[in-house]
Amino acid sequence: MRNDLAHLDTPAMQRPLVVHLTYSLDVGGLETLLVDCINRMPPERYRHAVVCLTRYTDFAGRITQPGVELYALDKPPGLGLGTHLKFWKLVRKLRPAILHTYNLSALEYNFSGALAGIPVRIHAEHGRDASDPHGLNPKHNFLRRRLAPFIDCYVPVSEDLRRWLDETVRVPAAKTRFIRNGVDTERFAAAAANATSPWGADDIVIGTVARIQDVKNHRGLVQAFARLRELVPDQRERLRLSIVGDGPLMGALRAQVAELGLQDVVWLPGARDDVAALLHGFSLFTLPSLAEGTPVSMLEAMACGLPVVASNVGGIPEVVFDGVQGSLVPPQDTEALAAALAAYVRDPALGRRRGEAARARVEDAFSMRAMLAEYGALYDRLCRAKLRQPA
Repeated sequence: MRNDLAHLDTPAMQRPLVVHLTYSLDVGGLETLLVDCINRMPPERYRHAVVCLTRYTDFAGRITQPGVELYALDKPPGLGLGTHLKFWKLVRKLRPAILHTYNLSALEYNFSGALAGIPVRIHAEHGRDASDPHGLNPKHNFLRRRLAPFIDCYVPVSEDLRRWLDETVRVPAAKTRFIRNGVDTERFAAAAANATSPWGADDIVIGTVARIQDVKNHRGLVQAFARLRELVPDQRERLRLSIVGDGPLMGALRAQVAELGLQDVVWLPGARDDVAALLHGFSLFTLPSLAEGTPVSMLEAMACGLPVVASNVGGIPEVVFDGVQGSLVPPQDTEALAAALAAYVRDPALGRRRGEAARARVEDAFSMRAMLAEYGALYDRLCRAKLRQPA
């Protein structure tokens, strides 16, 4: 392998190119973060391209940074060895300075990127799958370790993921850099003037924003909502549930809602591009996931001044302190989730206090500005080290 720097000599290539490699570009927390980073990183410092192993959707239209190119490799299910060749040919043409891959599905392409001569290779871990919520799959962890020589830096987005990379996967600590996820605290602000909701002003709205897939445990949320209606019968007629997002389990979720007779009190609008306005229509935010990194939708809700009821998994307890910004419950415990929600229904003042604390927590530790500064510093440092010139 060699670091071919000749392509950096032409004026058009003075700004190093970052190729972001992800499984797909569709509505989701990781994808929102990726788009925000591209849009907000100073354009005079880096150029960007997004390569999707499978496909991209209309969600890609949220990229507003000029000149960002999109590529879809149409990877079939399974190993997809031919996709490695496609990727190799593409990056040999693009000549990026940095390859930034996201999660397990893109991990192995750091090897292909090394063969293609990409000088800097970064891999970000944003969370784990429902099939392996604790990250103990021996084959996957073996792959992570074997690919470590081809990766300059692993980026865990939570302290939980950093410990896991260190203690379970056994990636050298010198190769990891913990960078917290961040959100736009101006766009997601504690003001309800632009609220969007199908419900009435007096309704109590439990809301969530997440891709409809098994790891987010929407099925458990609907069960807990049905139980909540039993726990607070005096407020039953005011209770509403909004589940914003789309995904492979949407059909099954609609069927569950219909089976429980909740069609009139549960709203399933699918994916939306007005999330900030929708959050302002919530009374509280809930995320009963089976596994998480640092969920972006939860940070956005907290920035809007909403208290949080969430599973005590992954990086969530690093953001939400139980009894301060919200309540944490054991994963897959429907009764505990319903009881935690009931506490806020019975005591609206509790929600207001914890919502204010949630907003303060995000402003203090999870701002977009801090996250961008961290990624920019990482890109700069590795470019200086690998390209032998400042970024």
